[in-house]
Amino acid sequence: MALLLKLNPLVTELSCYDVAPVTPGVAVDLDHCSSNSDAIGYVGDDLDKALDGCDVVVIPAGVPRKPGMTRDDLFNTNASIVKTLVEGVAKSCPAACIAIIANPVNSTVPIAKEALLAAGVYDPKKLFGVTTLDVTRARTFVSKMKGVDVNTVDVPVVGGHAGTTIVPLLSQATPGGVGDFDDETRDALVHRIMFGGDEVVKAKDGGGSATLSMAYAGAEFTNSLMLSLGGDAQTACTFVESDVTDAPFFASKVTLGPDGVDTIHGLGEITEYEEQLVADMLPDLIAQAEKGAAFGK
Repeated sequence: MALLLKLNPLVTELSCYDVAPVTPGVAVDLDHCSSNSDAIGYVGDDLDKALDGCDVVVIPAGVPRKPGMTRDDLFNTNASIVKTLVEGVAKSCPAACIAIIANPVNSTVPIAKEALLAAGVYDPKKLFGVTTLDVTRARTFVSKMKGVDVNTVDVPVVGGHAGTTIVPLLSQATPGGVGDFDDETRDALVHRIMFGGDEVVKAKDGGGSATLSMAYAGAEFTNSLMLSLGGDAQTACTFVESDVTDAPFFASKVTLGPDGVDTIHGLGEITEYEEQLVADMLPDLIAQAEKGAAFGK
């Protein structure tokens, strides 16, 4: 993701931070790429320096999943990492937009909210859970099944970012008709989109979880966010504080603007099947948010 963002002309400075001692070397390597940004690496106690002046902070940090693990199994380790990093944001760049990739997103975003609230700098317009990978998987799978150009396909994905909380709205897929399948095919496709991450974990056979596709998706969302901050409004599915459902945080289409969130869009017209998927997963989504909030407090 750092490489993709280094190549993005909207980035003026790419500030890389990790606890791993290789980070300054990675940044020097990146800085040799012929693009408009400077890459600088920070490590250890230099979190404040890394965050100083940032407009957008993207957090993919945490442990990867292994076979048999759910995203929720990562909670204990990743919750502390996210809380520490967001506390750093609150101190060094409180007006920055924060895009959280670290799993479980359904819980880490509420953790971030509590950390920002405690510091007195929480702005719901500037906190995002990155669910773009669910959208890119849906677009990819649908386009291959239909034999159409993936660049013409869009599939809204709502809810959360874990298993059954991921709800693709095939009825709203564009171009019209591309999301039409018989019930058996639809059910299999929805399951694959929900558990696409497990495919990668299984294929890597203990070697980790999605990195390349997640880097692509994270860079895509960050690009949309930067375009919007610059006045070119974009609409993307993202996990934000929302009143679309009873869940305190919910992913749906969001129009981004110069201040972050501009408009949170409702579900629109959906099928009874999709309504049921949303209804069935809401208790889990609410519980996962409550777990994160309790940890954050």
